[in-house]
Amino acid sequence: MKKNVFLLLIAFLGFGSLMAQDSFDPDELLKEARTLIFDKKYQEGRKIAFRALDKYPDYADILILVGRSYAWEGKNDSASIYLERAIIASPTYSDGYSAYLDNLMWAGDYDQADEVLTKAKSNFNEQLPDDLRYKESRLYYFRESYDEAYAIAEELFEKDYNQEGLLGYMNNLQRLRRTNAVGVTYDYDNFNGAISPWNTFSFYGRTRTKLTGSLIARVTQSSRFDSQGTLYELDAYPSLGEKAYAYINIGGSGASFFPKFRFGTSIYFNLNKAWELEGGYRYLGFSEATHIITGSLGKYVGNWWLNLRANVIPYDGKVSTSANFQARYYFKTAEDFFSIQLSSGVSPDEENRDQSQLLNSYRARLGYQQLISPRFLISAFTGYSKDEISSDNFRNDLNFTLGLEYRF
Repeated sequence: MKKNVFLLLIAFLGFGSLMAQDSFDPDELLKEARTLIFDKKYQEGRKIAFRALDKYPDYADILILVGRSYAWEGKNDSASIYLERAIIASPTYSDGYSAYLDNLMWAGDYDQADEVLTKAKSNFNEQLPDDLRYKESRLYYFRESYDEAYAIAEELFEKDYNQEGLLGYMNNLQRLRRTNAVGVTYDYDNFNGAISPWNTFSFYGRTRTKLTGSLIARVTQSSRFDSQGTLYELDAYPSLGEKAYAYINIGGSGASFFPKFRFGTSIYFNLNKAWELEGGYRYLGFSEATHIITGSLGKYVGNWWLNLRANVIPYDGKVSTSANFQARYYFKTAEDFFSIQLSSGVSPDEENRDQSQLLNSYRARLGYQQLISPRFLISAFTGYSKDEISSDNFRNDLNFTLGLEYRF
């Protein structure tokens, strides 16, 4: 009898042990799978996720994780299978639609993405959550409907939607959606009686083509040193894909205080975490050629854009440097901002200052720009600089700039 009781006890304990081994917490399995998948151990992570799905086939978060893991590997068809299951399992859970839309846009399947958005609007009674509104903007972007994409992004920005890189995305859209415009800027430089004031007018026209991106023709007329001079320039901003674009400048003048020939080019890369990296080259053809290697690092932080630029100028076997720090605080749109600029030396991209003085100059500058209507943009800047003319001769410059642009 005792033997039988003992055997029953052993059997009961063994059955309990098996039951304990067979029961598991799907939330814990989700955490384990997520850790592996985020560490790019996709297959190992999916094995754990599949164990949970065997018992909980409608667990949306696990389905989304598996779908995203396939998408990150570029296996978009496999990803779609699990993401479709996720939105069927939880038709009012925005994460499933967000992951599905990412996958379809990465695959370039914009028609299917449209269908998923339509389904989401139906399930959310036409009131899409902010994360899905942002995906809708991105879909317009990929289809080159930049005005529609910007309108949604602007709405989200005004609502303080917390999306990494939203401000940078809006600035990129502004660059792409600008079509036709004409504008004028006026610069006044007062040197406190050291020399006669400079008066500089710039007139420009802007359009956009698929080949060049924004294309800007500019004529700058200036009176300096009791003489007149005109600089002619052409700028282009061709797109290099979703994450990069280029800048190209070419120009020339017959005036002594402008370069006879100037050329510049840069490539801008939009990085993760709202960073922007740029590298470029400038050539200024005065009586002697000036070669400048330039680069900048920018960062979007909330409503702020921060940018640090460095210029390296090799000459006579030596190397000189100059630097510029700029900060902008954006208000309602990517067109309305307050800016502050601190610099040493003279930027090779400034036409309103003496380009032959690239070192031992210091400048502070404040400005404001606002789009006052869909067609008119105004801007105003003021700054003070102290320029070294020679080792014992410094010149003070108080500068004012006004700008007006008309869009059509």
